[in-house]
Amino acid sequence: MEQTPRPSPSAPARANESPAPPPARLLRLSRYLALAYLVLIIYASLYPFANWRDLGVSPLEFIDAAWPRYWTVFDLMVNVLAYVPLGFLLALALEPRRLPGGRWTATLVALLLGSLLSLAMEFLQNWLPSRVSSNLDLACNTAGTAIGAVIAFSSGRQIFRRIGEIQQTLLAPLEHLELGLVLLGTWLLTQLSPETLLFTTGDLRSVLELTPAVPYAAHSFFVLEASVIALNTIVIGLLARTLLADQAAPHLALLLFFVLALAIRTFAAAVLVAPQEAFAWLTPGAELGLLIGGVLLSLLLLLPAPIRIALAGVALMAGSALVNLTPANPYSEAALAAWRQGHFLNFNGLTRWVASFWPFIALPYLTLVGRHL
Repeated sequence: MEQTPRPSPSAPARANESPAPPPARLLRLSRYLALAYLVLIIYASLYPFANWRDLGVSPLEFIDAAWPRYWTVFDLMVNVLAYVPLGFLLALALEPRRLPGGRWTATLVALLLGSLLSLAMEFLQNWLPSRVSSNLDLACNTAGTAIGAVIAFSSGRQIFRRIGEIQQTLLAPLEHLELGLVLLGTWLLTQLSPETLLFTTGDLRSVLELTPAVPYAAHSFFVLEASVIALNTIVIGLLARTLLADQAAPHLALLLFFVLALAIRTFAAAVLVAPQEAFAWLTPGAELGLLIGGVLLSLLLLLPAPIRIALAGVALMAGSALVNLTPANPYSEAALAAWRQGHFLNFNGLTRWVASFWPFIALPYLTLVGRHL
């Protein structure tokens, strides 16, 4: 009797074999994150974008220069770590399966792109008197990109699989969901700036060099601070709820998200300003604003999704208007002197810039999402 041949066991996967193609939504998310992070690096590298002029040196002279005279371990670590996420996101965003050579090619291309970006930033810094081009920075940035790309090479498949599982469990099947996740991530980034009021965004006075319209007075500052924080709590809560699936225990997820935001704010104040300033954000106005915002948010969550999105847009515009009327707090200004004069000057400018323009990106997104609900 003729026997049916048994299939031979499959050969083990090769090192450069690409993982199964990730869902289009996850691929878009990695590309959005890579683009957003690219913009952040460019801003941080070229801040403050002022006093551009030719300093009379060759723009590529730094490449073969001697070891920098002044450097610190802190600067080296920052330059390495800053490019690790970029290398990771670029390697994932390239969709290795479609490239000849699979993950090997994606890793090498990500490394090349990260290195070229660092080279371009160091090149342009030759025209900024406040910045110094350095081959050591270039080497550290390249090393960081390589680390991130290697992590994506070795764990990209598992990370995509895990993200997919989380997405199916927690997130709603919503059009343009990835942009919403990027918006929430950049909003969390703004909480690293001790200069802004808790949860607030949209303050354009530093960008446009405007003076406060309302002089400082304890009562008016208290009322405006509480109002702005309450409005922004509502905005973020309604936006995050829109991205959550109904079966994902949204109330608990929102509570954990706000706890994370407060933890980031506390950590940033303790590390970037001073340990004793860790809870400087917990002012009477902030307490009242969180209370009012939390209560109103709980009630608004009962409304249908289209109405929630519309109200989020209204609260976003109102909060952005009020934050530009809120007077500066002289006590916070004094406490932030060390922050402005320390190692984090460029980071300060980055977080403040993101916070200033965040509402003007979030509002079109809310409009876009509202049309698909």
